[in-house]
Amino acid sequence: MTLTITALTLDLDDTLWPIQPTLHRAEAVLQDWLRTHAPATAARHDAPAMLRLRLEVTQRHPALAHDLTALRLITLREALTASGDDPALAEPAFDVLFAERQRVQWYADVQPALERLAARYPLLAVSNGNAELAPTGLSPYFVGVVNARGCGVAKPAPRIFAAACEALQCPAAQVLHVGDDWRLDIVGARQAGLHTAWIRRPEAALHHGPTHPDEDQAPPGLHLHLDDLLALADALGA
Repeated sequence: MTLTITALTLDLDDTLWPIQPTLHRAEAVLQDWLRTHAPATAARHDAPAMLRLRLEVTQRHPALAHDLTALRLITLREALTASGDDPALAEPAFDVLFAERQRVQWYADVQPALERLAARYPLLAVSNGNAELAPTGLSPYFVGVVNARGCGVAKPAPRIFAAACEALQCPAAQVLHVGDDWRLDIVGARQAGLHTAWIRRPEAALHHGPTHPDEDQAPPGLHLHLDDLLALADALGA
């Protein structure tokens, strides 16, 4: 039987750009804003304290685990209230953080690879995060985005991959999902019936440590293990 790939879905954070430098910078910008507009909150909740509070909020609101925006807003409101500042400042504070969160720096291979891939396949972003494509500068290469907040569930839930296939109007057996996270992207997509490409960048392996998933245990289908997106374009003949 000839394998036919007619569309690609792609993860965003840590697949197209490194997310940790972006988040660290966004948190720093938020702290600067709070020092001006909510100094009591800034004094009481530095970035590590804000992270601890957000983890507590996440544990208290498991139904919102897929909605990072809602969790951020609740965290900010609680921090402001506990510090005696106006909780209405949560929305403008989040806007500052969110705008900075969109200022990503693509991996060097991303733009040339997307140019090649988009010329051959419709590309759809599938993300658990709350990045928006337009501010990143990559929206011309994509036909759309499916994210956890809009879908109501996060990867690796089969429903988000089913929603992606529906948006593409393609059966799962003809879609290749591309991502960096073994459990969320690869196992999740393959259990939903998609083919997969695991992008395991050498610098990511160096930073996060080696992982050795049992690739033989994944469901049947095409599975590629590649260093970057240019290698994917080569593998697909794009």
